[in-house]
Amino acid sequence: MSDFDRNYAATRRFGADRALAIDAGLRAHMIRVYNYMAAGVALTGVVAWLTFQFAVTTTAAGALTLTPFGQAIYGTALTWVLMLAPLGLVFFISFRINNLSASTARALFFLYAASLGLSLSVIFLVYTHASITRVFFISAAAFGALSLWGYTTGRDLTAVGSFLIMGLFGIIIASVVNIFLGSSQLDWIISVIGVIVFAGLTAWDTQKIKEMYEPMDDGTVAGRKVVMGALSLYLDFINLFLMLLRLAGDRR
Repeated sequence: MSDFDRNYAATRRFGADRALAIDAGLRAHMIRVYNYMAAGVALTGVVAWLTFQFAVTTTAAGALTLTPFGQAIYGTALTWVLMLAPLGLVFFISFRINNLSASTARALFFLYAASLGLSLSVIFLVYTHASITRVFFISAAAFGALSLWGYTTGRDLTAVGSFLIMGLFGIIIASVVNIFLGSSQLDWIISVIGVIVFAGLTAWDTQKIKEMYEPMDDGTVAGRKVVMGALSLYLDFINLFLMLLRLAGDRR
């Protein structure tokens, strides 16, 4: 009987130690995901700001005017290259992730973040700097709260995620249509729905990243999962920020 008690106690201790080890590993995994995501956002912001500084100058009257560099990236065919290059990169990373080393996937993620910064530099021409800063911090606070909820909730968000993906495709189609219509009312509707969709995707993607964690993964597989998790949350944050900026940003 005493041997049984000792064996039972040892089994319980082993189970508790394993659970603690998994929890510690999951926390470390999520911290890496958030660190990469935050570094990507910071890189995008720095590149966007520096691009704006080189592309725009202020006249004696206080008006903004484009430099030759600005005219090249905002007023020529190069504009389309800067817009489409990030899209091509994100598709390449997503479809080829299983064939990439962790270091290559990480380098491509940061290359994508930098290239998107070139494209997003135009927001400094459209919106005031104060409103961009304000909306950024609002987006960061909302993102943090939504991601925390997705991490801690016991509710399965799979069904919600599938619905949000359909909403995302709807936003893309409506945005393409509105390029030709130029409707301010449709643009406002797209922005409102976009905020709801990307808010939900933030929670869903966080839960999905958490569930994809596997303590037995080797370094390469774990590194790929970290990059894909960071990319998912990065896209959620950037799009949530842009949708909020369209709603609450002060135009020049």
